[in-house]
Amino acid sequence: MGTTRVNFRIPEELIEKADVAAKLTHKNRTEIVTEALRGYLDDLEETETFNQELVELYLADELEYAVLEEFLGRQDAEAVRVSKTLLEQGEGIAEDLAEL
Repeated sequence: MGTTRVNFRIPEELIEKADVAAKLTHKNRTEIVTEALRGYLDDLEETETFNQELVELYLADELEYAVLEEFLGRQDAEAVRVSKTLLEQGEGIAEDLAEL
């Protein structure tokens, strides 16, 4: 997995704490921030609300399938994709019936 240079602002007191943690653990600031962000995202991904909102974004065409698959896993993402297809087909059938 590659890395990307980012530039953002973090409160000074968090940087100071990260620097102390880096010194104590013999890591650098980037490793500390990366581990903290990874832990936060892992916790977030385990919540039902996160997964529901992720699916809603996909159903609204605001999220690519590849991203959905990355978060949910292939099997669950495929189930969502099939459901979306069925919903879209159902809407088309309903529109056709309404025109009769």
